[in-house]
Amino acid sequence: MKNDTRALIIETASELFYKNGYNLTGINEIIAKAGIAKATLYSHFKSKEELCLAYLDARDNDLLKNIKEHCQNKSKGDKQLIGVLDFLIPFFQSGAFNGCWCIRTVAEIPRDNKLIKKKIKSNKKLFMNFIEGLVRENKNELTKAKQSKLAKRIYILYESAVSESHLQEDLWPIEESIDLLKNLLKDLKQAKTAN
Repeated sequence: MKNDTRALIIETASELFYKNGYNLTGINEIIAKAGIAKATLYSHFKSKEELCLAYLDARDNDLLKNIKEHCQNKSKGDKQLIGVLDFLIPFFQSGAFNGCWCIRTVAEIPRDNKLIKKKIKSNKKLFMNFIEGLVRENKNELTKAKQSKLAKRIYILYESAVSESHLQEDLWPIEESIDLLKNLLKDLKQAKTAN
């Protein structure tokens, strides 16, 4: 029961933080929407900041789980790498898309909030590790340095696609990022053939 209540609080906060922003979501709003007492919330989370950390973890864990599944359902090779970006199409079209929760949160917190920034960097590193692993699995013919460079480029394409599709309220930044990655992968193949 205790874990169910904690999960409900995180789910409610996650929905409100992502939709309305961290600063615009008050503790009382979370309590009301979750249908719990204030004491119940504070028995699970000492502060709004602590709840924010749980929110970031919950969102990032879901993202990693879903994107891994999406990519694994693609054929081995370039399609799995492109899957990192085409994963964003149904997410954007879902109606629940509101950009990157990490970037939105970091933009709202004071510059000296090291705890939340550290959590966001840590979670972004886990995402980067996932991409690096995917590149190693699907581009084992590349040197480690080239694999690392490709992983960083995919990461940057993903991050810019999320930010710009949110800003533009349009799918084209995701589509263009996919196109850029396809061209990059094609160039890698041509370079290998030329050698």
